[in-house]
Amino acid sequence: MVTLRMFTEVELAYFDSLPGPAEDPYSFYGFRGSRATIRARWAEHRLITDSGGTLAVDLDGRVIGDVQWHTVPYGPPPMSNALNIGITLRPEHRGHGYGTTAQTALAEYLLATYPVNRVEASTDITNRAEQRSLEKAGFTREGVLRGAQWRDGRWNDLIQYSHLRTDTASD
Repeated sequence: MVTLRMFTEVELAYFDSLPGPAEDPYSFYGFRGSRATIRARWAEHRLITDSGGTLAVDLDGRVIGDVQWHTVPYGPPPMSNALNIGITLRPEHRGHGYGTTAQTALAEYLLATYPVNRVEASTDITNRAEQRSLEKAGFTREGVLRGAQWRDGRWNDLIQYSHLRTDTASD
């Protein structure tokens, strides 16, 4: 069964084991933070703050990935903030529905925990698997963000998705 939970200190090595651009074309955004940086963030706040966080995607006691979120402001009042999510799964665990389950659980957790109306996600325009996963998780496709992301040495288009408090997974 897939669940979300906090990382243990021992499991921080997971971040060093993630595939690089040769194995995963959607993974290279530049150089990753050092192991010391991850450990310092974990020691300070266990990778969760008021403005964002990272949780482990757990499959029967093993970390198979992580989910992250960060605040995106859409206006001056804090009630205009949204939470933008992302997911990383180890390649051998993709295509089994674990990402859909994890993203559904994350959206539910964030809407139950934070005073936001909107959880959003974006993915590369060519990443059909993630587009299907977000749609199965109850997210609505909103449109294309042209040239929005610098990755792998070039600007890439993204598909934007959202899930609002008033949405249900069956919409």
